[in-house]
Amino acid sequence: MNTETILYIILAGIIALSLALFQYIYKSKKRTKVYMFLAFLRFVTIFSVLLLLINPKFDKTTYFNEKPNLIVAVDNSESVSYLKQDEKAKQLLAELKSNKELNERFNLEFYRFGKDVETTDSLSFNEKQTNPSLLLDRLSQVYGNTTSPTLLISDGNQTYGNDYEFYTNRYKQPIYPVILGDTTQYMDVKIQQLNVNKYAYLKNKFPVEVIVVSNGASNISTQFKITSGSATLFSQNINFTKANSSQIINLTLPANRVGVNSYKAELVAIENEKNTVNNIKNFAVEVIDQKTNVAIISDILHPDLGALKKSIESNEQRQATILKPNEFISQSNDFQLAILYQPNNNFKLVYDEIEKLKLNKFVIVGTKTTWTSLNSFQSFYTQTITNQTEEFQPVLNPNYSTFIIDNLDFSNFPPLKSEFGETRFSVPNEAILYKTINGLQLRESLLTTFEVGNMREAFLNGEGIWRWRAQSYLDNKSFTNFDNFMGKLVQYLSSIQKKTRLNVNYESFYNGNDDVKVTAQYFNKNYEFDATATLNITLKNKDTEESRTFPFILKNTNYEVDLSGLPAGDYSFTASVANENISKSGELKILDYNVEQQFLNANVTKLKSLATNSNGASYFIADTKSLVDNLLKDERFVTIQKSSKNVVPLINWKFLLAIIALSLSAEWFIRKYNGLI
Repeated sequence: MNTETILYIILAGIIALSLALFQYIYKSKKRTKVYMFLAFLRFVTIFSVLLLLINPKFDKTTYFNEKPNLIVAVDNSESVSYLKQDEKAKQLLAELKSNKELNERFNLEFYRFGKDVETTDSLSFNEKQTNPSLLLDRLSQVYGNTTSPTLLISDGNQTYGNDYEFYTNRYKQPIYPVILGDTTQYMDVKIQQLNVNKYAYLKNKFPVEVIVVSNGASNISTQFKITSGSATLFSQNINFTKANSSQIINLTLPANRVGVNSYKAELVAIENEKNTVNNIKNFAVEVIDQKTNVAIISDILHPDLGALKKSIESNEQRQATILKPNEFISQSNDFQLAILYQPNNNFKLVYDEIEKLKLNKFVIVGTKTTWTSLNSFQSFYTQTITNQTEEFQPVLNPNYSTFIIDNLDFSNFPPLKSEFGETRFSVPNEAILYKTINGLQLRESLLTTFEVGNMREAFLNGEGIWRWRAQSYLDNKSFTNFDNFMGKLVQYLSSIQKKTRLNVNYESFYNGNDDVKVTAQYFNKNYEFDATATLNITLKNKDTEESRTFPFILKNTNYEVDLSGLPAGDYSFTASVANENISKSGELKILDYNVEQQFLNANVTKLKSLATNSNGASYFIADTKSLVDNLLKDERFVTIQKSSKNVVPLINWKFLLAIIALSLSAEWFIRKYNGLI
């Protein structure tokens, strides 16, 4: 409280006392106890009111104890149960929960992790992927500014995500790995890794690279082979020694049949081998009879060109070539789709050639586009020429019905730059993305598609799409989502498929540990997205003839069904709409592979390294008695007394209002009782 406020309070006391004495003592000329008490009550009332007007502020300090957190994160993946450590992990978790001293010293928080991270009180050990780096990333966001030692109860085997061993540069808490398993070495041979392209082309040969390894000190002889059905396509004898415990096998296989072809790579099991699951790796290749060649035509250099090429070629079915306009003219017959990037005066012959060949095209305009020329080259749209530029942010059109679009959180993507002014279309078109400026959505297309006769075209009104691809990577740690979005656009422009009210998107085959998700979009008769429809998918296992039906779940502007729990096999499916005679059919294959069953031991080396890098300590699950004692004795994890200082204005003190009301009431009652009113 400052000096000025204190002076105001003293002055308020003098004024209140003067007024009370003037009314009850000086004016009445009486000195009785009743008048003295009435003067006191009047002083309290006036002084309290003046205090409220001055409203002095007081510092209020409160003290509290803050216990450190103890994070207990348990590996919930299948590898834990496969190593027969699941019951030990559950027992340790129960002991930690019931430990009275730990609960008095720490705030215990429990998590389980596999491919994702969840808070938990129970464990199932059924996760098909293990991603410890995601766990440490999530915990660093929540507990970054606290004292939170972390118990990591895991076998240390990782199947997904970034390497967690050196994640301590971001997660600053001491980590105490509890190792589920032992260091016993078993004699074992396994397929460590198999690399193969997802697609191959008819009558070609596709490469396969296989890395095979052995664990054990003695010499081992076995055989590696690849089969398809009952036919053996490749075989090779393998000899491992102590000095040569791994080998790389490179081979090629013929692509003779269009469609999804399944193969089995196998290392013949050796005598007394403990784990034979990791001897087999199933894989598949989709053989197609043509490849889409895309020409990216530009007269300027721009980062967008590289982003487009990378995005298109992320799918092995497609190849993109960056060309100058005159280079395209001489090679035009080699391409099935043309991307015209920022056309200028030199594109006249390009437009003539595309028209002659009846090629579909994707036109991207920006600040280097010569609109006077582009307006004359074609008649489908015209741009108001202002010679000014503007930045436009995208927003998804949820009613786009031509093909399925996943919402990539477009509204948070960086803006694209282009000519300011309206683009007017002379043909029916459908916007994928609308323009927004400063959060205001315009009914103008940013990205649109249209069809004229048998030709299709897409139009993007802005440059800077490379920033979208970069933002997608920052959001998802992968380019996949953006590349899939561009892939669907290229697929639409490369095909002759007609517009339908029900669109279903799926892969021809899924690896055993992939998320098996099928998405769909359904539109009403006006081709507006229908969010109230009931969609179902019926799958039939071709081997067992068993049929199962699953409902689609509405997610944003798509319907989605997760089929990840299905056993491996070949399936035919039919997606249908309830109360509508509309359906789509297809086939998919789920490969038999469980990455969590590939391990024989805990990864002790990584877990110990993690403990060392984080100033923690590692323990084996069979020797955790000292773990609790060490945590309780560690002086880094003590309860800290903290203070909180709040500035409280007097007007918030409700009891002062009660005093004013009480003094006024008492004064009125006494005056009434003594006949002074």
